[in-house]
Amino acid sequence: MPTKAQRTQRVFKFYNMTENELATIAVDICYKIHTTLGPGLLESVYEAAFAYELDKREIPYTRQQGVIAKYEEVVLDVGFRADIIMENKLIVEIKSVEHLEKAHHKTVLTYLKLSGIKLAILVNFNINLIKEGIHRKIYGQLL
Repeated sequence: MPTKAQRTQRVFKFYNMTENELATIAVDICYKIHTTLGPGLLESVYEAAFAYELDKREIPYTRQQGVIAKYEEVVLDVGFRADIIMENKLIVEIKSVEHLEKAHHKTVLTYLKLSGIKLAILVNFNINLIKEGIHRKIYGQLL
């Protein structure tokens, strides 16, 4: 049984990860999920599997987190929801569609702009080769 100090160290070992390190883990998770489940399932299935993998790795995340849109001083209740946000540094937007549309890419860029997060990956699981379904999106500059 690990001591309290060991448990604390394990919980905080991922807190100083960069956006790129988180993205690498996210891509690995996508590969594992796609290899195991294959294409053609609902987005909610892939999202649940992704969350399960993050739990196993003890990486902090939120699911279906609201993304606030402001106009002047007014907060607009427009219902933007990011599928998964890892450590408040990486947005993972999950799709299971025949083809990603330009609107999917623009939506992810909008989430980045509104949230202040700089990096996202847009993943389409409904594809034969998962590497062709993963798209990296950057807003601004990564340090």
